[in-house]
Amino acid sequence: MAQLEGASAGCSVILKSCEGEIMKIDGGCHCGYITYDAEADPNEALICNCTDCQTLSGSAFRTVAPTKSGSFGLRSGELKIYVKIAASGAARPQAFCPQCGTPIYSSVTGDGPKVHFLRAGTIRQREQFVPTRQFWARSALEWVGGLAAIPRMDTQPAFSPSGSLR
Repeated sequence: MAQLEGASAGCSVILKSCEGEIMKIDGGCHCGYITYDAEADPNEALICNCTDCQTLSGSAFRTVAPTKSGSFGLRSGELKIYVKIAASGAARPQAFCPQCGTPIYSSVTGDGPKVHFLRAGTIRQREQFVPTRQFWARSALEWVGGLAAIPRMDTQPAFSPSGSLR
C-alpha cells in the first residue's frame, strides 16, 4: 500500500489499496477501559436495520464499519463476548466493554484473520464514516425515514427533579 496522506499527532493516515481507501483508526468504549486500533475503509460504513441489531444497540438501527481483515488490535482492557445466533444459524460474537457495556464489534467464530464490524460510535474518526448502504431494509422502523422533520436541539434540555424532560 502506498501512503496518500501523512498524519501528524491526532490525525489519521489514509492508505490506498485494491480494497479502496484504508484508514488507520482508533477508538474505545465510553469509560475508557477498552481501546483499540484498526484499519477500515470509510466508504464501507453501513446501517443494519435487522431486529437483532435494534435490540443489541438499544436503538432503531446499528451503524457499523467493517475493518480490513486481521487489522483489529485491542490496546487496553479485556472484552466481554456474547455469542448471538443469527437467523441463518451462524454464530456472531458480539464484543463489549464489561465495565460500561459499550458495544465494540461483532465478528465471526473460528481461527485466523477476521473482519470486525466496529460500532461506528466507538470510532474516534466516526465523522468520516458516512453509511453508503443499508441492510435488512424490510425490518427498518417506518419513522426512521422522517427524522429530518423532527425538531432538533443542539444540546439536551434539563431534567426535572423527577427525571422527566422540562
